[in-house]
Amino acid sequence: MGTFERAEAFLRDVSATSTEVELAGALSTVACELGFTFFALTHHVDIRRAAQPAIRLHNYPDEWVAYYDDNRLGVSDPVHRASHVTSVGFAWSDIPQMIALTARDHEILAHGEAQGIGDGFTIPANVPGETHGSCSFANPAGRRMREEELPIAQLVGAFAFEAARRLWRVRTLDSAEQPKMTERQRECILWVARGKSDWEISRILGVQHETVIRHLKLARQRYGVGKRTMLAVHALFEGSISFTDVMKR
Repeated sequence: MGTFERAEAFLRDVSATSTEVELAGALSTVACELGFTFFALTHHVDIRRAAQPAIRLHNYPDEWVAYYDDNRLGVSDPVHRASHVTSVGFAWSDIPQMIALTARDHEILAHGEAQGIGDGFTIPANVPGETHGSCSFANPAGRRMREEELPIAQLVGAFAFEAARRLWRVRTLDSAEQPKMTERQRECILWVARGKSDWEISRILGVQHETVIRHLKLARQRYGVGKRTMLAVHALFEGSISFTDVMKR
């Protein structure tokens, strides 16, 4: 099964989940399929003191979780801080090149390794107007990640976090209250998913460049995202487009 087919299969699975237990089960299964042992899908908050209910699903060792919460690492975790400076997935081994690590950061990473957590891969989930979040996959210390699986991990992480947002109803508007997507907006998003620029889309559809910009702006507002690259993720999750649509030319 190819990358897109596997991503689409996972998307179908998580779209059908109705509880956090089911979502955690789906994440556990896909993590194993991708060659990982651990997963963590979470908002970047002090979970014990969060003013509002926050997302957190994981299968990390209990001792590590206790240390993590006792030291209120939800906000200061170097993995979380690194995810705030990028919109794509990254290996934890790359963190020193992404942010300046403090002595405390090195201590935290070393403690995680001592608890059996080695290198990992994190997919940021930074939605404007909401608390930052991420989906991470990790292996026991000493086990290498399967590099060929990281592109699918990127897609899986994005879909999983969107499923969690749906379950926790983090959005300020209920999906039933959202304005309907127009066919032209859908066409623009589809061409974004195919890698086309706004100008190229205007030429393909035979409309003004400003018209495409307006359609994509309205679509971003509908989904509550600030970047055009996230439009495809949300449209795929919602079912407005499919991987089959994206692959057609």
